[in-house]
Amino acid sequence: MRRILDGIYLYCGALAALFLSLIAVTILAQIVGRLFAITIDSVESSGFCLAATTFLGLAHTLKSGQHIQINLFIRHLKGRAAQAAQLWCCGVAGITIAFFSWEAFWLTVESYQYKELSPGLLALPIWIPQTGMTVGLVVLAIGFFDEFWIALRGGTPAYAGEAEGALSDVPDGDTH
Repeated sequence: MRRILDGIYLYCGALAALFLSLIAVTILAQIVGRLFAITIDSVESSGFCLAATTFLGLAHTLKSGQHIQINLFIRHLKGRAAQAAQLWCCGVAGITIAFFSWEAFWLTVESYQYKELSPGLLALPIWIPQTGMTVGLVVLAIGFFDEFWIALRGGTPAYAGEAEGALSDVPDGDTH
């Protein structure tokens, strides 16, 4: 099961990188199009790729321990207190993101059923970019529940590993 989950996180991270590359391609196409007096609207497609990049990359970022985190409180806890705080954080985040996933899923289904189109020049079915958002949220919820399970078994969640932010490196009492 661990290999499957890690594969899903990695795959979503790769998709996020692909969509990030597509932003560059669409903007480059717009620049080249201007040289030949061809109008290419990259705003809408870049926005859709940005949404896909953002949401598909969330779980991979979480599992890589690269999310921005504030450990001012949790870093001072030890043993059972640290485990309880991690369980609470992962549980609340997992439930919250699962709720957002559910709502995003139904938003996507309704957009498909009503054949909603994007308002720009491309007039793409809006469910297409919403699918990237929904998939990203579902995988993020799975990631938080995965972290919850790791903490419940007494392990160290990926977000609490070695990849700490710069603020956590400041010693207590150091004011500069």
